[in-house]
Amino acid sequence: MNILGCLDQPTDGVYELNSKPTHQMGAGRLARVRNEEIGFVFQSFELLNRATALKNVMLPLIYSRKHWLGAKRRARGALEKVGLADRTKHKPNQLSGGQRQRVAIARALVNEPSILLADEPTGNLDSATSEDIIGLFKKLHAEGQTIIIVTHEEDITGHAARIVRLKDGKVVSDFPTTTDPIHQDYVARALETAKRAAEATTGALSDLKPQGAAVHNGEGA
Repeated sequence: MNILGCLDQPTDGVYELNSKPTHQMGAGRLARVRNEEIGFVFQSFELLNRATALKNVMLPLIYSRKHWLGAKRRARGALEKVGLADRTKHKPNQLSGGQRQRVAIARALVNEPSILLADEPTGNLDSATSEDIIGLFKKLHAEGQTIIIVTHEEDITGHAARIVRLKDGKVVSDFPTTTDPIHQDYVARALETAKRAAEATTGALSDLKPQGAAVHNGEGA
């Protein structure tokens, strides 16, 4: 991820981002690429605690050659895009975990990057909030945003269109999600577990039904 995010350079090979040969760039040009082409979303949000949501989102624009003019307007637009138009004046400690991650996503989007890099974006969130954040990512992707998510959670990978698996720094597989064998095995096992749980619940409910008295019509002996 450090190479994709232009934080490190490859020791060998070529890395072109938006037709720019990043593997040949110096520190100054790489810093510009990070600012203009890449949006970062972190597991721990990495927000400035004393700054409002609006000022946190404005931060990358201070260093932007293209978007510093009208920074406040752009930041408000980014917060509106992630559903936080009414939280612009709130500081991080006044927001929930999901809202803080939305601020972080807005900050990553404000410069209109070519790619959004999300490092374990749901790692500090509960399951319901995680689904909410993944739903936002899917909405952004449907609007044309390229998103790369790094995760160890197999259920999160199922929301992606493509799964690239790495081990010890090397790519070991690269499949569309619908044909990734590891994920398909995970889905099959999850469905089987859910089926057994449903059957167990049905059986338990049947045991709780009251025994009805038999009624016989006809003449007695």
